[in-house]
Amino acid sequence: MTTTFPDISINTDRLVLRPYEEADIPAFVEMMNDELVTAWTSVPHPYTRSDAEAWVRRIAPAERTEGRGIVLAVTEFLTQRLVGTVHLQNTNWRTLATEVAYVTAPWARGEGYATESVLAVAQWLFRDRKFERMELRTAADNTASQQVAQKIGCISEGVLRNAWIARHQTESGDWTDMRTDLIVWSLLPEDLDGDADRMAEAGYSSFTDWS
Repeated sequence: MTTTFPDISINTDRLVLRPYEEADIPAFVEMMNDELVTAWTSVPHPYTRSDAEAWVRRIAPAERTEGRGIVLAVTEFLTQRLVGTVHLQNTNWRTLATEVAYVTAPWARGEGYATESVLAVAQWLFRDRKFERMELRTAADNTASQQVAQKIGCISEGVLRNAWIARHQTESGDWTDMRTDLIVWSLLPEDLDGDADRMAEAGYSSFTDWS
């Protein structure tokens, strides 16, 4: 039974999703120090160049080679600028199910990049890898992430109460932990039947290719 994802590159009209490279490190540091990334993820804060080097050189590649999932840098097709990341994690090879997480750089928000990249990964996951379920968990107040889930056709399945620790910035600029609920979403192969219409509504085509 296959227990690792292939070393893959996924292309859409506007984006290239590929493994991280050394050249991505400066942009990755900048992206991971954004206030919203600090608030809604568990990444170290401040996020240092050393953290990024460990991610690019060791942690991200090991997610694939050790069978836990796959990490893809999301870049603009024309400029090759880093616009975000998509991470498949907690993969169950027996049930063919995995969990997706994503981050978008602050300068790239509002362009539909998160929707486009996650939907492209879902198409590849279901059509090429024959997976049966993709799961997404969003903090209760992270409305931007919830909008992405809705746009790609995810179904809300319920709430995990008090299941996550988010971070809140105080007036002094310090960050404090706060407990929050997680909303669980799922996407199944049959949920992609209307993906072309959803992508057209978002302003881009449904072209996706992988190699």
